Amino acid sequence: MSAFSKPDAAPITGRDSLVAYLEAGCKPRDAWRIGTEHEKFAYRMGSFATLSYEEPGGVRDILKGMEKFGWKPVDENGNIIALTRDGASISLEPGGQLELSGAPLETLHQTCVEVTTHRKQIKEVAEHFGVGLIGLGFHPTAKREDVHWMPKGRYAIMREHMPRVGSMGLDMMLRTCTVQVNLDFSTEVDMVRKMRASTALQPVATALWANSPFTEGKPNGYQSYRGHIWTDTDNQRSGLPEFAFEDGFGFERWVDYILDVPMYFVYREGRYINAAGQSFRDFMDGRLPALPGERPTIGDWADHLTTAFPDVRVKQFMEMRGADGGPWGRLCGLPAFWVGLLYDDVALDAALDLVKDWTPEDRAKLRADVPEKALQATVAGRSVRDVALDALSIARAGLVRRARMSAAGDTESGFLAPLQEIAETGRTPAQDLLEAWHGRWNGDITKVFEEYGY
Repeated sequence: MSAFSKPDAAPITGRDSLVAYLEAGCKPRDAWRIGTEHEKFAYRMGSFATLSYEEPGGVRDILKGMEKFGWKPVDENGNIIALTRDGASISLEPGGQLELSGAPLETLHQTCVEVTTHRKQIKEVAEHFGVGLIGLGFHPTAKREDVHWMPKGRYAIMREHMPRVGSMGLDMMLRTCTVQVNLDFSTEVDMVRKMRASTALQPVATALWANSPFTEGKPNGYQSYRGHIWTDTDNQRSGLPEFAFEDGFGFERWVDYILDVPMYFVYREGRYINAAGQSFRDFMDGRLPALPGERPTIGDWADHLTTAFPDVRVKQFMEMRGADGGPWGRLCGLPAFWVGLLYDDVALDAALDLVKDWTPEDRAKLRADVPEKALQATVAGRSVRDVALDALSIARAGLVRRARMSAAGDTESGFLAPLQEIAETGRTPAQDLLEAWHGRWNGDITKVFEEYGY
């Protein structure tokens, strides 16, 4: 749901036009789609070293290699920084993590075809260059200085700004990977309901996908270190949007929140102009220091929306942002979880009922505890494991009622099976990794590449 498109040059006429931009995302139920994004680390086979952009067989060569499958290059200042095809894109995260932003698809069966096809293609190209791929929430071996920055203008601005606003922003950029799901809404009321359910349950997703227990080759004390990193990345633009639970929440309140998020940049004529820390409100008044006298377009607003990083983000669709990167076998589970909960009215009612008694303090504590404790964390007197089992039951029933069948006559509910096993056993992926490190790997972290690489 995030393929590259031409910026909208329409002028912003006031706050109402920003609200109208979000409202334009409302779609009837039969037009709802599923967009799945996932990131993975690339490494040199044998040495397990990270890849630079320009080295032979590096990130640039992998992107160019994907062109043989019909992917079209996106250029920035003479560098290929992304590829597009059929509504999907392959893009670069700051440290060379490769991301597939999937096309808007109607069913989870289609999502899994997309994911499987991408795996086959990118694995073929990577192996030609002696490169492996792995899905984890945090890089298991690399130090910050081991990771190479990608040549994208917005990342240069963020790289300079991040240390001013948090202690772990550079780690977020360079050493994390995530899986994300993008979903639609029909009305403002529908958006609000989905926002409240998904924001409350986002830490439950973090727990189920907890998959980042290592830092620089050793256990780091967390099950989702990626989740922990978000607690001190840039709290002006990230975190749990508690105001979503307040009376009167809707598109206008979301616009006010985004207007208060400090800017990163303005994109003009192929280059990024540094506006880090400046105000979009000032921009609307023609008082932006980076571009004195100039006023923003709707395209500038769309760009600015991408620079807020809350656990759930509203654009012209909603983004679920709470999960660690993981292996191919679980990539279809995340969209299944959220589609089952949010795309069926009965399930959405049940999800809201599941979290209705949680207080702001409950939600804050849950988000703080889950990176370390995962399924063993508690909320409102219950374990996250028990909440996860309830949420999975709701999601499964929602997928059955959706009745989107495969060619073999199966519903989408089967994609929840890996998550059901995690919840029933109470063992997260991170715990499996830690058991291997303490046991059969005998402390040799390089075994993670051999056993978990794609």
